[in-house]
Amino acid sequence: MTNDTNPGRRFWKMHGAGNDFAIFDARAQKLALPPEAVAPLADRHTGIGFDQLILLEPPRHPDAALFMRILNADGSEAGACGNATRCVAWLIAEESGADHAIIETRAGLLPTRRTGPGQFEVGMGVPSLDWRSIPLSREADTLHLPLPGDPAACSMGNPHATLFVENLDATPIAALGPSLEHHPLFPDRANIGFAQILAPDRIRLRVWERGAGLTRACGSGACAALVNAVRRGLSERAATLVLDGGELRIGWGMDGRVTMDGPAALAYRGEVPPAGRGKAPARRRHA
Repeated sequence: MTNDTNPGRRFWKMHGAGNDFAIFDARAQKLALPPEAVAPLADRHTGIGFDQLILLEPPRHPDAALFMRILNADGSEAGACGNATRCVAWLIAEESGADHAIIETRAGLLPTRRTGPGQFEVGMGVPSLDWRSIPLSREADTLHLPLPGDPAACSMGNPHATLFVENLDATPIAALGPSLEHHPLFPDRANIGFAQILAPDRIRLRVWERGAGLTRACGSGACAALVNAVRRGLSERAATLVLDGGELRIGWGMDGRVTMDGPAALAYRGEVPPAGRGKAPARRRHA
């Protein structure tokens, strides 16, 4: 790789429960990628197409295998992404054969372990429930925010608000999601989850992601939905979260830590052509 913002460079296209990523390896040589360069790559017609772009960088912490940087489709940076963490754990397992790894993120150190073929568990840490740490722009009850839909809020390394609805299919997510994401109560914007309780151990969820829009799955959003459901007395401490792209098993332990177990899959390997070639990324299908 070079420091050019548009070099020929290789990537892995991966997804976790339908939440898809382009993952670039910047461990050996820094990849300069300003925010304005991300959106063209995220375009699903003329670019690679993805919900988030992931950069693998050298770790800062001695116990970590690598540092994972997360860029939303609009170029903004996120602190955590559970589905991407599982995909990176898959890459580490393929590269080193290790079933366990620690992945460093802006949200902290996330331990991972392989639980089956293409299946990984991630320790997502302890949710933050205080209004300052989410953050909110002013003091408010994070269990009942003073917003339409009566959402609950927490942080899983990035801000989340969860609305509990009777009928998810009838909920106007495309209208509510953007307005709540950009509400002044959220100075850093927020991921907005819409959850329907199917049973005490089963929750259907759709998430309007900050900087990415409606995605097929959001791992940290699934964790936040379970935490907020437990806080509201709507769910058990372990549940299956049913997302558009698949299912995730989420648990909130009595020690306060959240775990997430779900799939990670490689779609293909590809390469972005150098500037000036005027063609879409070459795609080499994975055998």
